[in-house]
Order: sequence, then structure tokens, then C-alpha cells
Amino acid sequence: MNELRVNHRSRGNNRMAGHILNDAFLDRVELERPTQGDPYGEESGPDLTALLKTIMGMVRRNLALIAAIVAATLVLGVIATLLIAPRYSAQVRVMIEDQTDQIIEGSELQKATNVQDAERFLQTQLGIIQSRSLAESVVESGRLDRDPAFYEAMGKDMPTQEDVLKSGGTKKLDQIRKEAAIEALLGNLTVALPPDSRIASISMSSRSAVYSAKLAQLYGERYIERNLNQKYDSSSYARRFLADQLDEARAKVTQSERDLNQYASAAGLIRVTSQGQDGNQESVLSVTNNSLVQLNDAASKATADRIATQDRWLTLAKAAPLAIPEVNANPAVSNLLAEKAKVEASLAEERTRHLDDFATVKSKQAEIAEYDSRIAAISDSIKKSAYLEYQAAMEREKSFTGQVNSLRGEALKEQDRGVQLAVLKRIADTNKTLYDTLLSRFNQLNATAGASSNNLTLVDRAEVPAKPYSPRLLVNIVASLVLGLVLAAGAVLLREIFDDAIRSPEDVERKLGMPLLGLIPLEKGGDVSNQFDDRRSRVSEAYRSLVTNLRYSTASGLPDVLMVTSSRQSEGKSTTARAVAHDIAVLGKRVLLVDADLRRPTLHNFMSDRQATGLTDVLTGEKTLDAALQPSEVATLSYMSALPTPPDPALILSGEGVGHFIEEARHKFDVVVIDAPPLLGLSDAALLANHADGVLFMVDASNFHRGAVKSALRRLALIKANMLGVVLNRFAPKVGSEDYDYYAANYYSYGEKD
Repeated sequence: MNELRVNHRSRGNNRMAGHILNDAFLDRVELERPTQGDPYGEESGPDLTALLKTIMGMVRRNLALIAAIVAATLVLGVIATLLIAPRYSAQVRVMIEDQTDQIIEGSELQKATNVQDAERFLQTQLGIIQSRSLAESVVESGRLDRDPAFYEAMGKDMPTQEDVLKSGGTKKLDQIRKEAAIEALLGNLTVALPPDSRIASISMSSRSAVYSAKLAQLYGERYIERNLNQKYDSSSYARRFLADQLDEARAKVTQSERDLNQYASAAGLIRVTSQGQDGNQESVLSVTNNSLVQLNDAASKATADRIATQDRWLTLAKAAPLAIPEVNANPAVSNLLAEKAKVEASLAEERTRHLDDFATVKSKQAEIAEYDSRIAAISDSIKKSAYLEYQAAMEREKSFTGQVNSLRGEALKEQDRGVQLAVLKRIADTNKTLYDTLLSRFNQLNATAGASSNNLTLVDRAEVPAKPYSPRLLVNIVASLVLGLVLAAGAVLLREIFDDAIRSPEDVERKLGMPLLGLIPLEKGGDVSNQFDDRRSRVSEAYRSLVTNLRYSTASGLPDVLMVTSSRQSEGKSTTARAVAHDIAVLGKRVLLVDADLRRPTLHNFMSDRQATGLTDVLTGEKTLDAALQPSEVATLSYMSALPTPPDPALILSGEGVGHFIEEARHKFDVVVIDAPPLLGLSDAALLANHADGVLFMVDASNFHRGAVKSALRRLALIKANMLGVVLNRFAPKVGSEDYDYYAANYYSYGEKD
């Protein structure tokens, strides 16, 4: 019953004291619980609010650093702006048309129609403007290499004889000055061609407004002049080329005409030139060919007449008299047929009244026969006429054919001679045509040389700028501000990366990857042992909250054997071990607090008998466990010191006595709290951790070193120690900072006495 009352009272006290960490611990458990199977669970995503708060916290922590870097950058930017010499920029604008001259095919200009070709042409012109040869032309035209004011405007030193000596004497002074002037021009030249535009801007910058305008104007003029010279030079080359070709063509024409005349004279062929619509036309006169052509035409006509008359005769010879068109068209035959028709009508009438033997009938029949005979006679005469025409045509054909055959042999011989003449004539005509073409183009180039149209137009002349374009104070201030913010962000990021300070409980889990079980505040003076009995003190509440969290750290509640250690000494592990053992004993548990730091024992300082021996004698078998126990102010809490100090603590802790001692203590006590030595540099804590059910790791927030802590945690992980969590000791929340307001407000509200 008493134990129940004690537990009830302790739970009531711990409810307020453990509000901060207990709720935080349970919240963390809830957050880490898997949401599978939860129909209302949402997919976890990046916590933008937490990220924003983290960034804001980094900014607040490093606000002074950020302000210093930004202020320094702004000051340096303003100073640099004031120290920079002012520079002036002037420009000329030139319109570039994509036109090219044709040398051979004509004098007219032909525009580029392909978009890619036009773009390539414009880019080529920009390359010409930026070329070294054009810069050299500008230097020579303005005598800039000999002008000291030019070098001063460019911010360069005018080369002297010393520069000649530095070059080893390989270059003359004029050459060095010209190269320096060219480099200065190209270094301060800017060429821009906006998209979808043919107007190029040529800008020059210098320390002198007058020189900027002068140099820009020189550049524009020399560029246009260079383009004209290039056109004239190309025309001059074409004229020289055409003159050489004309001389060669003239010689070929003369020789081909001479060869043609000689062959015509030898072959007996007469060359005749006639005036036609298309100009002079030349032909070869041949009597034999002309006669053969005429006779051949006559023979062809005779053959055609013979065939026609033959066809007419054959048609008429087999046709009936009245089937011949000429017979029907004859007037006499027409009259005879009319008279015959009358007689036939009378005959028909007589036959209706008389028989065929009647005299009138026979008389009519005789008349009809007479008419037929006369018609047949006319038809025969027409057929005979057609036959005579056929015979005459056949005789003419034979006559013309004989004459053609006699002239054909002569014509073939003459034609053979004309083949070679035609070849020679074709050669002469080709040479003459080529000569005429070259002569026409040569005359055209001579007439248009030096008067070619220019495809470059000066749109705007360079004007003396009224104010410098650089430096610009506002732009430099903005750039300095941006640069300062970037540098500040980098500095803050590096500082946060290498910062080992623990400023909030979240830093423990973020930097160490371990759960936070306890948060012990920093007290003035550093001594917190005198506050254990004050149930309303912040320290007492923090330790009770730690015990509460330990009860939830394992599935079975409080571990039977709890080891408290740290990475280094003086991190509060001994104080925490005593506080935990004290609060667990207050709950009614039988607790044994063992000082296992055999090298630097401290527990005996809080015992009634400071000279009493303890763990060393038990492990070596000099004393039993009961004989080494010492009472405390709590009835259920027993102490065991680490005295006497052995010469080789690691040898004693590595023996079998530790295991026997732990097993015996398990049977006699509900909880055994081991105050172990620090981990770094020692093997004692690692030996004890093998026998503990759980390890509580102490971290000093006021003197945190992440490398040492992580090294100690790695050693515990190697021996597979059961790490329960971390206790953050000497934590000092800062009031007024949003990162710490939650913790500070809770401490002060729960820690103040009524």
C-alpha cells in the first residue's frame, strides 16, 4: 500500500515535471509509427514549414555574420565604384544588305534568297568588323599608334624603346606600337546585331568621350570603305582575267577562220554570207547540190503525178460508164440521158397497149440502144484520155529519175568534202561566240569599274556621349548586395555544416541520429546536486521526466541494468546516474547505484563512509556484494563505490567477476544503475556495456564535440550495445529567440515556485 501511494504521488509530481520531454517523446513515437493500413493516413512529404523555420533559425543565429558580410561587400562595391575611372561609349549604326556581285553572268546584283545564306552572310560581316585587319586599317587611317592621347584614352601605356628591349629586339618600335593599338581597339570594341534586323551597332568605349566617338566613326567609315575596295578589287581581278581570256580567244578565232577558208578553197566550196533576221548567216554554195535538189524535187513531183494518173486510170478502166464522175458531169451525156429517159417513158406507155413485137415498141427500143451506144462512146473517150495521161506521167518520171541518179554520185562526193568543212566552221563559230561574250563582259566591267553600288549604309553617325556608361553606382550597389548575400549564404552554410553546437533538442537527433530521452537545463554555478530534493526545481523536474521516458524506452519498462556513460569526462554522467537512481528509488523500486569508474571514482564523496571499499573488492573477491553496499538517504536506494582504485582497471573489468556481480545484483535489486567511465581512450565502458540491458549516453550541450560523440557511439555500435537514447545536459535555452522560446517558456513556467 505504501508503495502504491509513493508511486501515485510520484506520478503526480512527474506529470508536471515530465510535460516537456514526455510529450515530445510520445509525439516522436507517434510520428515514427508506420501509417500502413491507416485509411486516413496521408503520404509523408517534405515539411516545408519545418524547413522554413530551420532556415530562419540559421539566419537569426548568424544575423551578425550576414550583416557584416553584406555591409563589407557593399562598402567594397562603393569604394571600387568610386575608384574606377569613368568610361564613355559611342556607336555608329550600319545597315547591311545581303547582296553580292556576279562577275561572269551579268552586272546586275542578285539578292540572297535563302534564309540560312542570309544569316551566314550577316555573321560573316560581323566577323569582318571584329577582324584584326579592319582594326589595323583603323589604326593606320587615324595614325593612332603614334598618338599618346589614344593610349591614355584606352587606359594603356604607350610603348617605348624599353618594350623593344623586352622583346629581344625582334620587333621594331613602330610594329610594337601598332600591335598595342590594335589590341586596345579590339579589347574595347563591341559589335551587336539584334535578331530580325540588318542594322549592326559598332560601339567603342574609352576614358575619353571625344575619342570614343572618333574611334566609332572611324570604324564605321573604314568598314564601308573596305567593302567598296573589296568590290573594286574583285572587279579589277575580273578585268585582268577577262583580258587574258580575250587574247587567247582572239588568237583561236583568227586561226579557225584561216583553216576554214583554206579548206573551202581546196575543196571547191563557196562560202556565202547572207543578211538575215538574226544577223549575218553563212552558208556553203554548191551547184551540184542545188541541181540535185531541184531535179529530186521534179522527180518526186513526176512520181506523184504518175501515181495519181495510174490510180485514176486503174479506177476508170474497170468502172461502168455511168459510174465515172467525168461521164456523169459531161453535158452531152446529161442530154442523152434526158432524151433516153423520155424514150423509155414512151416505151413503157407503148408496152401497156402493144406487145414487144409491135413496130412502135421495137422502134422505141432501137432509140434507147442508140442512146446507150452514144453514152458508151463518150465514156470510152474519157477512159482513153486518162490512159494517155498515165503514159505521159510515167515517161516524165523515168526521165527525172535518170537525171537524179546521174547527179547523186557527184553530190555524195561533194558532201564528204562538206563534213570536214562543217567541223571547221563549227570550231570557228564556237571560238567567235566565246570571244564575243568575253568582249561584251570586258567592255561592261570597264564601263562600271569603280561605280559599283555599296550594300552598306551608314545609318547613324557617332556622337560624343554626354555621360559615362561606367561605373554605374546603383547597379554596382545592387550587384554588391547580391554578391554579399551569396557570400553570406555560403558562409552561413559552411558555419552550420562545421558547427558542433547543440542549440535545440532537435539537433541531437539531426546530428547524432539518436533519440533524445532527457533534457537537463544549465544552472548557475553548475552544481545541481543540491536541487534533487526540491521537487519544484527545473533540474528535479527534468530528471523525473528522464525517468518517465526511460520507463517507455523498452518494451518491458525500465531496464534491469542501466549503464550511464559519455564520450568524455565532466559531462554530467555521474550526477545523472545518481539522479536517475534516486528518482527510480522514490518510485518504490530497489535500486543499486554502482560507481564503475575505477580510474576516477566520485560516488564515495556522497556516501556517509567515504573510505568504504566497494566494487574493486567485490570483483576481486575480497568482499561480498552485501558487504560492499552502503545506504543512502532513500530507503530503497543503495550505493556501491569504486574504491579502492586498482592499478589496472581494464584487467579487473575484463575478468569473470563482472558477470557474476551483475547476475547477483539482478536478483537482489529491481534496477542496477552503473556509473561507467567515459568511452574515448578507455576500454572500461565498452567492457561494462556488454553486461548492461541499456545504455544511456550523456552529451554536454555547453561543450559539445560531434566528432568525439560520434566516435564513442561507433564504439558502442561495434559491441552491439543496446542504446536507449541521449541525455542532453547543461542545455541553456535562450529567451527571445524563436528557436528556443518553446523550451525556455516551459522551463520557466514549470520551474517557478508558487
